[in-house]
Amino acid sequence: MIDNQSLNDLADKLSSVIPDSFKTLQSDVKNNIKAILESSLRQMNLVSREEFDVQTALLARTLKQLKELEDRVNKLDK
Repeated sequence: MIDNQSLNDLADKLSSVIPDSFKTLQSDVKNNIKAILESSLRQMNLVSREEFDVQTALLARTLKQLKELEDRVNKLDK
């Protein structure tokens, strides 16, 4: 998922377009925007880049082990 700093930055950018006359509402708007973004991203079942990289490495290691086992079985069959 997107990290908190990215969500804060996005919420800051969106809340910065609020006219000066409504600046007192800016922190409330920022918090609401951040909550909505977090909720929406959570519903998408996204994974973090770190988790994706871990799973990719695990898959690569598993595929390597599978290849080695296939080679061993083929040698035993001969």
